[in-house]
Formats: sequence, C-alpha cells, structure tokens
Amino acid sequence: MTSRDSGFDVLPDVFSPAEMQGVSAHLATPTLRRSRAGARNAGSDPVVAALARDNRLVRIARGVLGGDPFPYRATLFDKSKRSNWLVVWHQDTALPLRTRRDVPGWGPWSIKAGVLYAHAPAEALSRIVALRVHLDDSTAENGPLKVLPGTHHLGVLTDAQIKDSSRAIEPVACLVGAGGVVVMRPLLVHSSSKVSGPAPRRVVLHIEYATSRQLGDGLELQFADISEQLRPDRVASSTT
Repeated sequence: MTSRDSGFDVLPDVFSPAEMQGVSAHLATPTLRRSRAGARNAGSDPVVAALARDNRLVRIARGVLGGDPFPYRATLFDKSKRSNWLVVWHQDTALPLRTRRDVPGWGPWSIKAGVLYAHAPAEALSRIVALRVHLDDSTAENGPLKVLPGTHHLGVLTDAQIKDSSRAIEPVACLVGAGGVVVMRPLLVHSSSKVSGPAPRRVVLHIEYATSRQLGDGLELQFADISEQLRPDRVASSTT
C-alpha cells in the first residue's frame, strides 16, 4: 500500500456497486440529522456503523496502522450541484476528546455538535488513518478529493506552509468508482473543488480509525458521536 510513502492510496472495487446502492438508499431516508453538505455524526446510524466495522475496511486500516484498528468517527459528505462547495488546501488536525486537559501541543479547543475537539500534534495524528468509502463515482467533474503526496511527513503546517506546498507539489486527483476506497493520513494536505457541469453527485463516507483510545498525557479519544456498536470491544469480535 502506497499510503505509508505518499500518505494516500486509491483502492477500487472494495465493495460492489449493489452494496453501495443499498447504503445510498438507506441514507436517502431521514435517518440522520443532515445539513446540505452531509452529516457530521454519521456513525450513529446502524448501517454506517456496520459498514465502518466491515472486515474489508478493518483489514485496510490494519495494513496502515497495524494492531487492532477500530472506527471512532464517521462523516457523510454529499456534494452535488444543489449542495456545492469548495474546500481549500488543509490538513485534518482536530480530534474528538473525552475531557479537556491543557497539554502542550494540543489546541485550540472547540465544541462541535456537542463533542469536545482539540487540534492535535503530529505524533497523535500519525496513529490515525481515514478511509473514504465512495457511494458514487468520483470523477474529475464532481469535486473529487485532491491531495499533495508526501505532505503528511511534514508535520502540522501553518497556513503559509500549506500554501507553499500547494505551489511546489503537483496535486493528484483521487478518482475512483462507486465501491472504491481512498486511504489517507490526516496530515496529508488535501482539498476539493466544486462540482462542475452536469456531473452527478458525489457521496462519500469518511471513516476514521485508531488502534488505541489513549493519546498520551491523559487524553482519550471520544466516541460520543459514534454508535455503541463501534466501541473497540465490540469491533474486536468482528474482525477475525
């Protein structure tokens, strides 16, 4: 897997189109509290919870992290001509935490949808991987994920450093069909453009995995926004 070197990988056909159609049909019902862009706490849905602990995804996460990875957060992105947005180059540095502790390297702190978050240092983020499950095709016209390969090795960057990286490094568009999975490290600098032309919508489940709830210095990942089915002790029994 190239994710250890470049910070990402594109894996086609992890799931069948029929499986993705079933998930899409379920999510089309009012099962989640959604904004126009998607849903922040998608892991509270039992179908998303089951997908997140699917052996195929857990094996991919294990290939990157080792150990016994478990999902702790899931986010639904639903981009279309009606719900369209531009995401500038950035890194994913905020982690959900159980309690606040003023530890060097952590912060600023915030609360989103009732969950406590803090921006984390590079060492903690190196133990996280995100799997983006595509329910629809990701094409050049429907605002695909774009990445700057290798930037996850640079640590937590300032806005100016991210801008410099976007000028110096050739971006890669992560194009994959429905049922494909994009593997990415949180510190990988990434962005996405708006949907252009008559392109169909792009629906993605962004699921994050870790191998330990403990992050050091008394800090622990929070699972409050995830279904009880995603608890590490429940996941362990389903990954054999």
